[in-house]
Amino acid sequence: MLHELCSSLLAQHLPELSEEEIVHLLEKPKHKDHGDVSFPCFTLAKTRRTSPHAIAKELSEQLQSPYFTSIEAVGAYVNFFFNPEEVAPKIVNKILSAGSEFGSNQLGHGCRIVIDLSSPNIAKPFSMGHLRSTVIGNSLSLIGKKNGYDVVKINYVGDWGTQFGKLIVAFLKWGDLEKVKQNPIPELFQLYVKFHHEAEQNPTLDEEGRKAFQELEAGNEEYLKLWTYFREVSLEAFQKVYQLLGIDFESWKGEAAYNHKMDHTTDLLKEKDLLVESDGATIVQLEEDNLPPCLIRKRDGATLYATRDLTAAYDRYTEFKFTQAFYVVGHEQSIHFKQVFAVLKKLGAPFAENMEHIPFGLYLKDGQKMSTRKGRVILLEEVLLESIEKAKKNIEERNPSFPGLEEVAKQVGVGAILFNDLKQDRMNNIEFNMDDMLQFEGETGPYLQYTHARAQSILRKASVEDNIFTGDSHRKSWELIKKLHEFPSSVETAFTKRSPAIVAHYLLKLAKLFNQYYSQVKILEDTREKESRIALVKAVTIVLAEGLRLLGMKAPDQM
Repeated sequence: MLHELCSSLLAQHLPELSEEEIVHLLEKPKHKDHGDVSFPCFTLAKTRRTSPHAIAKELSEQLQSPYFTSIEAVGAYVNFFFNPEEVAPKIVNKILSAGSEFGSNQLGHGCRIVIDLSSPNIAKPFSMGHLRSTVIGNSLSLIGKKNGYDVVKINYVGDWGTQFGKLIVAFLKWGDLEKVKQNPIPELFQLYVKFHHEAEQNPTLDEEGRKAFQELEAGNEEYLKLWTYFREVSLEAFQKVYQLLGIDFESWKGEAAYNHKMDHTTDLLKEKDLLVESDGATIVQLEEDNLPPCLIRKRDGATLYATRDLTAAYDRYTEFKFTQAFYVVGHEQSIHFKQVFAVLKKLGAPFAENMEHIPFGLYLKDGQKMSTRKGRVILLEEVLLESIEKAKKNIEERNPSFPGLEEVAKQVGVGAILFNDLKQDRMNNIEFNMDDMLQFEGETGPYLQYTHARAQSILRKASVEDNIFTGDSHRKSWELIKKLHEFPSSVETAFTKRSPAIVAHYLLKLAKLFNQYYSQVKILEDTREKESRIALVKAVTIVLAEGLRLLGMKAPDQM
């Protein structure tokens, strides 16, 4: 809205630029002293063949509007200072009118995105290693919907591959079915770790694992029965974690769903004359793309990740007719996705240009990557439950008779874990530190949730149903209102940059400004500005709750 007020005024004096072009040129000044919005005149200087300083001075003298207290030229910039009395009511009342729809746009109208996220491996515990893909992917799906996209979340479960041949060998050698039934995932995980430990001493085990997987692919009934059982108990265990996180999926097609479709993919590659034999294996050469060859089949004929990913891409396009496909997978898989996308282009796939890998850094433990093979993992469910318990104690200390303790403790405990991840630049590695993750003070999820609960408490005390903002003279209100106004742009930028952290940091700034306002203003005091102040608090709750929702978090009304 603020940019539109500036652009419509400027457009009256700049026939060479459209309003849309002017909006894209407008900037937010780095210093408050330079106004609320700035218009740089460098582009005009090229077309008018006049110095940008002279253009800025001329424009500042021509522009007049009741929406601005002053319009000044500083160097090559025209700086706009808004009139809060005129502009603030428009912003706040727009938020009150729109409610949770505030910040929505139609950027992606008519477009569908499929997002490949989470994708844990069956027969292994859901570890912290899968948290980032899960929560970044989920948040991007919510932000995408807010930007008008139709979004399909796909949990491409890791339920196929040589590791299952190894697990079958381990189970047949050392497994106890009764123990596995009593505690499926931990027992299967221990067998998987034992296999790799034993294989270090006895390398022939690896060959047994490869042969077992070949037989599994060939349809060995005993092996298929074991694999099916491993998959079923794994999905049950995963659902417990997803329920804690509040995340669901539109598709659960795992890698195994493409077993009977991969021949079609290799046939397509043959038709395009892309397959090459190399040391007994089948590859696609990618030298012209400056990439290593993409391995399609091993010497023993077994398929690989690339084969399945190529097949899955075609299948998803057929099923969902997507406009874009996102893969929210760690940065260590960057070469793999470059290879897959390059092969799709060689195949002439109609969707090949619309594939995007969204990488992120890893969780590290003592500076090292977590590893299921070596048993060096931290279980996500245990972290979540510990965080919920800490939240419960924290709330009980503040309010021993708090109603709805269990539910709010879950919202706050899970929120602490989610926000600790999402506030990070996604490309950074994160050193796992339980104490840091469970902090409830400072720049944390619970701080934002508590700010929302505090604002809701004010509204309950005010007991006013319909609020209208007419104006608030306190100097802190204008800074808060300008920050509220920035929410739609943060939503759009978070999507275009594929970065939930933008929303996370926006919310921290908003909460800080609100708490400063709260500490300096007697909101419920009977003055002529009381109704407007309550309306402003209501607008803050709307934006905080919606922002938290975009991060996959809840906004409790009480804490």
